[in-house]
Amino acid sequence: MRYALLTSYDGTDFSGWQTQPNGRTVQRVMEDAASVIFGVPTALTASGRTDAGVHAAGQVVMLDGETKIPAEKLAACFNRLLPPDVKVLRSAQIPDGFDVSRSAKQKTYRYRAYYAQTRQPLLDRYAARLEFRPDTMRMERAAVLLTGRHDFAAFRSAGFTSKTSEREIYAVAIGEYPQMFATCYEIEVTGNGFLYNMVRILSGELFAVGAGKEEGITRAFETGERGCLAKTMPACGLVLMKVNYGVPLFGTEE
Repeated sequence: MRYALLTSYDGTDFSGWQTQPNGRTVQRVMEDAASVIFGVPTALTASGRTDAGVHAAGQVVMLDGETKIPAEKLAACFNRLLPPDVKVLRSAQIPDGFDVSRSAKQKTYRYRAYYAQTRQPLLDRYAARLEFRPDTMRMERAAVLLTGRHDFAAFRSAGFTSKTSEREIYAVAIGEYPQMFATCYEIEVTGNGFLYNMVRILSGELFAVGAGKEEGITRAFETGERGCLAKTMPACGLVLMKVNYGVPLFGTEE
């Protein structure tokens, strides 16, 4: 039988999702737990890979196995074995032909940053500190340019493996809210897929535009040159929020 796990993790102390020869990874930790539960070595596949330091609020993971444990009880079984920085929020049985990676229709990422005169220890783990107070109206105007189907070749870092750099962005939302002695900012992006470091790069460009930089998005689309855009933002501010399959995998609470 095939199962889906709705998973949340703090990526700070992980070297990303995918198992590596060296380094602690989410996949390895979860596969170790799965092998105990199912009694045999058990492989897991995620809706997509997250990089070192990137967090997830709603990563979807699948596995194949045979057990008498009811599907909805698997989450509790995993959580008894998993460390505090990764947990399974929901579990469910899915059709054998369903693939959590290829069947994904939309993904939503959120990038968080903050501005403060003094570094904030309670924000640093999940947000990047800005050295300026960005103009969110300028950011919103630039964000409109990102929506739609484009060739995002300039918005990827070296080491990419995707066959094509064309992606469609459905929405980009800019948020701003006060925090004690700080102002926090969020960029939420929903699309049909993302290139390596794409969200961190476009977030860096939007924050730079908010600080007064001339918009480089149009030129980046025209030339495909990474140099048209601002620096890549740190991994700590990025969270995979949710994966949409067009159908609820985990019931109506989803």
